[in-house]
Amino acid sequence: MDTAMETAAAARHGHESHRLYLWVWLYLLGLTALEIALALVDVFSTMVMLVILMALSIVKAGLIVAYFMHLRFERKSLVLSLVPGVVVVISLLFAFFPDSFRILELGTQ
Repeated sequence: MDTAMETAAAARHGHESHRLYLWVWLYLLGLTALEIALALVDVFSTMVMLVILMALSIVKAGLIVAYFMHLRFERKSLVLSLVPGVVVVISLLFAFFPDSFRILELGTQ
């Protein structure tokens, strides 16, 4: 009898899990539609548009990492072990990004 109840509880949990993933997918789809709509509307300046699109991309990446890579359900120590790597990558981007402006000064051949 206990096994049947555990099986029913596991099935119910799995169903809720699928519903959760469906909602996250719908949010991602909505955010993507919002990004496309913002790109088609020429209301904002380029810099403001880039900031908005980057912010939406960060939210989407956070949802993907949290739910589809299952980090939302992991222990904090595992999640916090990823933070130094992200900080290093972002620091390297900011360190090498100014060098990319050199190509503008060189021109094309």
